[in-house]
Amino acid sequence: MGICGSYSIKSANGNLLEMAKKLFNEDGIQMDIWDYSSSPLPIAGADGCWNDDNVLKFQEMAKSADAYILSSPEYHGTMSGVMKNQLDYLNFNLVGGKVWGLMSTLGGQSNTTTLNHMRISARWLHGHVIPEQLAIGRIKEAFNDNGDFIDGMMAERMEKLVESMKITTSKLIN
Repeated sequence: MGICGSYSIKSANGNLLEMAKKLFNEDGIQMDIWDYSSSPLPIAGADGCWNDDNVLKFQEMAKSADAYILSSPEYHGTMSGVMKNQLDYLNFNLVGGKVWGLMSTLGGQSNTTTLNHMRISARWLHGHVIPEQLAIGRIKEAFNDNGDFIDGMMAERMEKLVESMKITTSKLIN
């Protein structure tokens, strides 16, 4: 399951998830991406939020997934509010013991702050976070007009992240 930290999946982070999805699909692995813009979640803790139809659908999608790949922009040194709000609707009964992959985007120089914060959240949810990760700095310069990486090393890192997710998930579910 792909979880996008941007409001729209028509974003750099949504593009990263679509790239991962394509790699999974090449091996016949289905990857669904939650579309926050068409199915927004209320702020966690708001009156009635736990019975919201979108929340229940989101939780069901998460429960049925074997693994998760998160992609969030970095805002003020951490994951976006959209990402955090989605994670707040998960609990270890839904997602614990499963594999997690992490990706982030930044406007400036690449760093791992957002990845570290998402890693902490995934671990609190009893997730197994793979060591391969992807942080894309200077995001406005990272993709060509077709949405592909300009830097071939980034494409290789994406392939390694997806491969690690496949191998680790296979070991845990078999």
